[in-house]
Amino acid sequence: MKKIGFLSFGHWTPSPHSQVRTASDALLQSIDLAVAAEELGADGAYFRVHHFARQLASPFPLLAAIGARTSRIEIGTGVIDMRYENPLYFAEDAGAADLISEGRLQLGISRGSPEQVVDGWRYFGYGPGEGETEADMARRHTEVLLDVLKGEGFAQPSPRPMFANPPGLLRLEPHSEGLRDRIWWGAASNGTARWAAGLGMNLMSSTLKEDESGQPFHVQQADQIREFRAAWAEAGHAHAPRVSVSRSLFPLVTDEDRAYFGTGRDESDQVGQIDNMRAIFGRTYAAEPDALVEQLREDEAIAEADTLLLTVPNQLGVDYNAHVLESVLTHVAPALGWR
Repeated sequence: MKKIGFLSFGHWTPSPHSQVRTASDALLQSIDLAVAAEELGADGAYFRVHHFARQLASPFPLLAAIGARTSRIEIGTGVIDMRYENPLYFAEDAGAADLISEGRLQLGISRGSPEQVVDGWRYFGYGPGEGETEADMARRHTEVLLDVLKGEGFAQPSPRPMFANPPGLLRLEPHSEGLRDRIWWGAASNGTARWAAGLGMNLMSSTLKEDESGQPFHVQQADQIREFRAAWAEAGHAHAPRVSVSRSLFPLVTDEDRAYFGTGRDESDQVGQIDNMRAIFGRTYAAEPDALVEQLREDEAIAEADTLLLTVPNQLGVDYNAHVLESVLTHVAPALGWR
């Protein structure tokens, strides 16, 4: 069995060719797609976070709204850029959204990706400390977040509080028990995957990673997952970790599918530079269901992961994306033993 969800980048554009033309469209359609995914039997609704862009940006109002409209599906992010985050406000917002969803949040966080503006986190009031890089700053924010999510008191109460306090040091409220174990790190390298394992975060591996060996993308990603699990075991955490991978995956079952994705596009991995890192980008899978199943049998990283996130073309609208999810759940997942 494998959990299967979707990952939306939440793009919107005023183009007449887009079904998502405003920020309101992006938000409301994200809620509708999560509801549709739950009705179809999918397991997760995940959303990318980007600042200064015509994409989804502030995740917690959206996650809370989805939590109030659904009852079973996991709700998450993939990923929140911790360079931009105040970890204490993050913990409060996440705690509230998790309580609304009754403990269904699965929050992916990371050092982040290239943004729309230069050093955008500075406009949010953050900057690396002396001797720090921006990646160090993101990891520092993360370690503070993980600490306060434990729910332990750390703040000295006022001797003249507005309301009566419980005894001892105060923690952040609202606290949602168990959320600390549902934080995922979006790792681009094997090293950061091992670091995440040491801190007890789950692993979220995307459609790109640092090209560390020159091998095919899915082989490098599978190696990353194995190194993560080995580091987790070495750290001695009491619970088992989770691992997700993301894929662009389209069964061609209708003429509309073939018009959008059956165009003979390049189906090989791509290599390029991103943030001064040589990165390898995974291929898009688009084929008739039987051929797609055979292609996916060869993907080592999907085999290693317990969760598969399908990147969806959200600008094609809710109905089409629900169709893509249904096609995977109906034509692909059973044949591969995922359902």
